[in-house]
Amino acid sequence: MPQPYIKICGLSTHEAVQAAVDAGADAVGFVFAPGSPRTVAPELVQILIAMVPEGIETVGVFRNQPIDEVLDLARRSGVGTIQLHGTEPYTELEAAVNAGFATLRAFSIDDYHALETTERKRWETGRILLDAVEPGAGVTFDASKLLETPPSGMWILAGGLNPVNVAQLMTQLKPAGVDVSSGVESIRGVKDVELIREFIVAARSAE
Repeated sequence: MPQPYIKICGLSTHEAVQAAVDAGADAVGFVFAPGSPRTVAPELVQILIAMVPEGIETVGVFRNQPIDEVLDLARRSGVGTIQLHGTEPYTELEAAVNAGFATLRAFSIDDYHALETTERKRWETGRILLDAVEPGAGVTFDASKLLETPPSGMWILAGGLNPVNVAQLMTQLKPAGVDVSSGVESIRGVKDVELIREFIVAARSAE
């Protein structure tokens, strides 16, 4: 059985990035969406990802921003992956791919279930992330529908995960990976290096 993909998101300090890298994260995420307590400048991200070894994915998170702005911020920061976390159409994902970026498309669980079957299958040809209705709020969602009809492609679970519940939810829902932000914070927007370590150990222990 392959190891789960683990992404630690909303990073903004050397200490948090180093903790994620040392503990074995597969990806580190940086928020460029305005209005978040975790939003960072591309110049800072450029410095932070210089310490990320090759083979660990660097992800920029965007939400309903013009695609030209998304591409500009991604290039200036040096991230390798663009995560669209709003209501962006498929054409914007294609634009990111055509610009040479790997991609990840996030949906709130409600938006995901509202997709028409054809549209859902098109998104599922790439990687998708399923999140709570309010991203970054640390709230889980009712995943019972996912047990009935799980996504057909690679999907990542997010929304309210923390070191205490991640292994159980992974065992229950069997996602390909997990993404955490608020669940490894001491206060909103401030990462706790020990919680990062505990989360990754717990996620790796899932059956």
